[in-house]
Amino acid sequence: MSQLIPVILCGGSGTRLWPRSRAVKPKPFLPLVNDHTLFEATLRRCPRDKGFAAPVVVTGASHLEFVEAQLGQQNEAKIIVEPVGRNTAAAIALAALRLPEDAIMLVCPSDHHIGDPQAFAQAACNAAELAQEGWLVSFGIEATSPETGFGYLKRGAPINEHGFRTEQFIEKPDLDRAKAFLAEGIYAWNGGIFAFRVSDFLRELCAHRPNLLEQVREAVARGWEEGHSFHPDASAFAEVESESVDYAVMENTQRAAMVPADMAWSDIGNWQALHAARERDQAGNSVRGNVELVDCRNVLADSDGPRISVIGLSDVYIVVDGNDVMITTAAGTQQVGKLTGAVNQ
Repeated sequence: MSQLIPVILCGGSGTRLWPRSRAVKPKPFLPLVNDHTLFEATLRRCPRDKGFAAPVVVTGASHLEFVEAQLGQQNEAKIIVEPVGRNTAAAIALAALRLPEDAIMLVCPSDHHIGDPQAFAQAACNAAELAQEGWLVSFGIEATSPETGFGYLKRGAPINEHGFRTEQFIEKPDLDRAKAFLAEGIYAWNGGIFAFRVSDFLRELCAHRPNLLEQVREAVARGWEEGHSFHPDASAFAEVESESVDYAVMENTQRAAMVPADMAWSDIGNWQALHAARERDQAGNSVRGNVELVDCRNVLADSDGPRISVIGLSDVYIVVDGNDVMITTAAGTQQVGKLTGAVNQ
């Protein structure tokens, strides 16, 4: 089998986990779940001794210092520095144009939590097997609740013992539809993890978004290298259309496949998701920093300095970061990114 190359996408502004996550240092580079940052955990899930090649990291110039500092011993890693963010189709195309055409890309967001790395490695192996046969593969994350914040994949006919055709890509549903998906049992969350051969991805991108591919190709042709980093030409890349890989390629190809992945996955998309991913006490509380809880249930309290003292509350999240204090109910966590402090960074 061709090399399985992790392509790790590092972007985002961190607004939904404000005030801990900020535009200047967003959530991939923070130790949110445990002692390792989400980016470091992503690297650790793809070790060389499990058949993964050295990673390619696509990041913005403002986050390059964090990537370099957290790569650790990954001195064979390649870094592609985006002059400006242009969504996932362009980011993946940048990596594809810098790799051998027969290589298998394993596209991984850098800001997700996966509680079962062994299950991830097995799903990656299953996906690579399909990609070797010309399929463009999505990880179908086992749906455990009727989530309205995720896209869904509808499982189609089996291709082999591990993979299926993707019958349909579905945008974020309302609650009733999400409940119906969960009951039917053939729908999975679309976690934004993909595997495909470089040549197959570029062929499909050329078929469905030829202008986008040509603009990225121009930016790569006019780019330059500095150490382990490659810098696409800024003026050419600024012309690239901003579009997700789902819209540009995956929803249009006739070769879309999925592999089921039950790996304790979370996108850590808000404080409620982070609370669920962290270790909690018998009352469902998770604390970090100088915190005292009395008669509390399902409370997250997280301070980088000042003491947090809470009595008799349930389903409340309290975060102190520098001079900022954020308090929300569990139900309000989806609104955090709309707060003035989060928006006006």
